[in-house]
Amino acid sequence: MRCLVVSDIHANFPAFEAVLQDAQKRNLQYDVVWCLGDLVGYGAFPNECIELLQTVPHLCLAGNHDWAVLDKLDISTFHDAASHVVLWTRQQIKPANLTYLNARPERLIPEGEDVHLVHASPREPIWEYISDLNIAEENFGLFNTSISLHGHTHIPVIFIEDSWMQNVRFKISEIGVPFILKSGVRYMINPGGVGQPRDGDPRAAYGLLDTTQRIWTSYRTEYDIKRAQDAMRKAGFPRRLIDRLEFGR
Repeated sequence: MRCLVVSDIHANFPAFEAVLQDAQKRNLQYDVVWCLGDLVGYGAFPNECIELLQTVPHLCLAGNHDWAVLDKLDISTFHDAASHVVLWTRQQIKPANLTYLNARPERLIPEGEDVHLVHASPREPIWEYISDLNIAEENFGLFNTSISLHGHTHIPVIFIEDSWMQNVRFKISEIGVPFILKSGVRYMINPGGVGQPRDGDPRAAYGLLDTTQRIWTSYRTEYDIKRAQDAMRKAGFPRRLIDRLEFGR
């Protein structure tokens, strides 16, 4: 199966729309979209992003910002700018879209697939950041599939567990270059952020996982950042959130 993998859309409709258009232009011919959570938060298009996702075959997980909008998390754990947008989103989101968010699971293993899906980490699917090799190594022992997909950090990276080398290492995959997922090796893959990249590249990030051929390919696409920023300004969002889209930080 060919799976278009997205994460951390964060209510950035111009970015999410550009990703789907870019995948079509590249003729990626995916069967399903796997969304790793955080459909909302930070951006000004929560309803549009939720509704666009529902126009394609998909699976979608819950993220921490989704839970915050649902009041399943104490937003005192968020920084002030993020909390501001959570409160705004609660006022803007349609009841049907709130119901959709509330039905999202914390983790999934798609039927017939050797892939584990979470938003944050296998150990803590909503909140933990897999930000270094030590945390990655600890999490490899907490899922049974050969591949786990996660988001949350907004940084595209592949963590690799080589049992024959007895270590965990990481790789930044080259954009558009297929990466073979070897038999007997386990992987934790982060596609990066669609709506708020944090690796210094402002382009929206996503990936394609071919579960049959066991190939992962990372992609980036430009999008209308000004449109996203204008909507955030109109909504009165903190300048910090608006400016960071230009720099991918």
